[in-house]
Amino acid sequence: ESLIDAARKGRWGLRDATLILMCFSHGLRLAEALRLRWTHIDLDQGILHLRRLKNGLDGDHRLRGIEIRALRRMRRQNRHPAGDYVFTSERGSPLSSRTVQLMLDRISERAGLKHLSVHPHNLRHSCGYYLSERGADLRLIQSYLGHREVRHTTRYVQLSPRRFEGLFDD
Repeated sequence: ESLIDAARKGRWGLRDATLILMCFSHGLRLAEALRLRWTHIDLDQGILHLRRLKNGLDGDHRLRGIEIRALRRMRRQNRHPAGDYVFTSERGSPLSSRTVQLMLDRISERAGLKHLSVHPHNLRHSCGYYLSERGADLRLIQSYLGHREVRHTTRYVQLSPRRFEGLFDD
């Protein structure tokens, strides 16, 4: 939340905050987020059609109200309507991973989180840990993140103190 708040205060606040929100909320790899096109998003139905990389499983995710509102605002403010990419530079080309890393460096400093060395992939990991902390089942997290192999998902559950809750009744 502090990253998103700090992102809103920048020159490209809406775009940057929405990128962070989408990466965290849907466990997107940076390349997946940067390849997102408007044709992958159904704002009327509130569905995000995900194309996973690294041999991951594609799937549809439900968009939350905050995401739908942010994406609609971005679409209205799009200065390059011919471009189909969601996250673009001021010239209308897709953002590069280097640009996003520099953006996150500035935003994390503004948010007082520079000491954490925030990287785009941290947002994906944060999603997995968040779902685990909320008590989501390992297989649900696996499916949500698009992992083919459950071994890639176990890291999120292993560190959660909630994993032992309910083993014994008091």
